[in-house]
Amino acid sequence: MPDIEYGAAFPKTSAYDQRIVFRHRLSTRLWHWTNAVVFFVMLMSGLMIFNAHPRLYWGQYGANPDPAWLEIGSDGQHGFLRIGELTIDTTGVLGLWSDASGLHARAFPSWATIPSWYDLALSRHWHLTFAWLFAGGILLYGVWSVLNGHLRRDLAPRPAELKPGHLLADIKAHATLSFPRGEAARNYNTLQKLAYLAVLGVLLPVMILAGLAMSPAMDAAWPWLLDLFGGRQSARSIHFIAAFLLVLFVVVHLTMVVLAGPVNEIRSMITGRYRLPKETP
Repeated sequence: MPDIEYGAAFPKTSAYDQRIVFRHRLSTRLWHWTNAVVFFVMLMSGLMIFNAHPRLYWGQYGANPDPAWLEIGSDGQHGFLRIGELTIDTTGVLGLWSDASGLHARAFPSWATIPSWYDLALSRHWHLTFAWLFAGGILLYGVWSVLNGHLRRDLAPRPAELKPGHLLADIKAHATLSFPRGEAARNYNTLQKLAYLAVLGVLLPVMILAGLAMSPAMDAAWPWLLDLFGGRQSARSIHFIAAFLLVLFVVVHLTMVVLAGPVNEIRSMITGRYRLPKETP
């Protein structure tokens, strides 16, 4: 069957075909899967980079004697996560953990980092190499989404969708796991649109700019980056927070995919074709 526009039904030949729609364009599917791989490589290599100095600061400067607003470490017997005045015991998970080679006093465990052994230079090589793929993919996807109308047609909320009553209804539906069915499942709901726009328009640009602000070469070329974030250490903190929020987004996204029906959802992101769930009688 020929590809058609997002949300349009296939030719009506049977009861089964009437419920099949073309949901995701090729550009969206390619960007989704490529970005998934690139993001996890960057995340895991970034955690190894963090292991080199597992503390975060605000301002221009930060070193071991300076007060950190976040620290992951150990006292030799216990691992801990410290945020401000709050200290959480994380022994066995963060700060102090063990694997087949023995006990380790590092912030993140080997299974969560690239490489799995401590190597700051190699992790930076992985991180910076994939950073160009990450930024380039986002730029290409953003430009293409504007040109083919995906941003305006599928992601931009309509005025009626932003009314308080509509937003409250969407929040209630999500909270009670009442997923749209039938024709209502053709398009993204308002919360999905707002979440995707927040990621594409806020989180990703902030994370990329904060990452650039940590580069001495970029600071020399674009000194306004340091002013924008209030210092290199503030940029490092914001970069870490943005990455954490993206991980949270991915966790929520995957949870919703599982709850909504993983076979149908994943198939639509591979082939573009989505079977509309039957409406409740």
